[in-house]
Amino acid sequence: MKLTGLLARSGPTRPGVSGIGRVDRRTGELLRRVGRGEIVILDQVDLDRATADALVAAEVAGVVNASPSISGRFPNLGPEIIVGAGTVLVDGVGPEILRAVKEGSKVRLHEGGVFLGEKEVGRGTQQTAESIADLMIEAKAGMSAQLEAFSANTIEFLRRERTLILDGVGVPELHIPLAGRQVLVVAPGHGHLEDLGALRRYIAEHRPVLVGVDAGADALLGKGYKPDVIVGDPDRISSDTLRSGAQVVVPAHFDGHAPGLERVQDLGIGAVTFPASANAEDLALLLADVHGASLVVTVGFQATLREFLDRGRSGSNPSTFLTRLKLGSKIVDGRAVAALHRARVSLAAVLVLVLSALVAVLVALTVSGVADAYVDRAVETWNSFLSWIGGLFS
Repeated sequence: MKLTGLLARSGPTRPGVSGIGRVDRRTGELLRRVGRGEIVILDQVDLDRATADALVAAEVAGVVNASPSISGRFPNLGPEIIVGAGTVLVDGVGPEILRAVKEGSKVRLHEGGVFLGEKEVGRGTQQTAESIADLMIEAKAGMSAQLEAFSANTIEFLRRERTLILDGVGVPELHIPLAGRQVLVVAPGHGHLEDLGALRRYIAEHRPVLVGVDAGADALLGKGYKPDVIVGDPDRISSDTLRSGAQVVVPAHFDGHAPGLERVQDLGIGAVTFPASANAEDLALLLADVHGASLVVTVGFQATLREFLDRGRSGSNPSTFLTRLKLGSKIVDGRAVAALHRARVSLAAVLVLVLSALVAVLVALTVSGVADAYVDRAVETWNSFLSWIGGLFS
């Protein structure tokens, strides 16, 4: 083949970012099949942090949102995460983009335009760190209205499910006893892998009951821990984790339909259903509370006001607020627990201190001329001390 023919066939490099297009209105379904270097086309008002984290973790090249990623209702966290990771975000393109781009097409993004080859099929605003900062300032003004709407939703949720929240009616039984024990609940939230790793010493010392929520169960198994209870949609959890021996609790609708239950049954695994409109994270907390846990440590849960409002799109915040109110002082954020354990004096620090003292003693003995008489005794004492220290930290 001639080199000139090859060059002519490849053509000039077009400006912008290119990749295979992944298109879906259902964000959850979309996140399951996106891959590195692809262009994601979705339709989500107020892009939330969980979606943004998943897109960044998948290393997509660009995100096209048919709707405004920041509507101004409240300062949501997703857009700044995407742009901060260096991913192109084209915003407010319009719903027609979902019809114009077919799954698997080669898509190119350039200066707010969405292209198939040379043809522009959509145009929006390419967000930058500066434009997002301006939008976030404006969005803070919408927080009061959002909180008022949240208050009304909370009252409605309490009216609908007051027996669950107040009396624990409908909470399924668990095979593993929780009464009087500490429980660690891991959800797939922001930074959950790092936070779980920081709790290694706490887990080894207190042996809490391990509860995994959705992909949080995979995180536990990936860190070398066997989950005791799994709560969530089985379609979001790996087969190996489902087969790990944990008791599986599947959230269900009030009509009895439990998404993902068929997958559990196909794997030959037993499961119980939990009919409620609360999200899986809150159901896991209710399980721990109703069954008498003495302390509930959370990993991957939203903790700040901005993160709390960022979940408003899913309608799950009323259950989140009421569940935490019910648990009260029993619930503790995992980062606080990890910080308390890091504050303890480590074994290495103790050994360095003792070694320094022994060196000083040996130097003094050497200078005094009586070192030879005490060498054997010092070695024997040192070995006994190491055995004692090993017993303390074993």
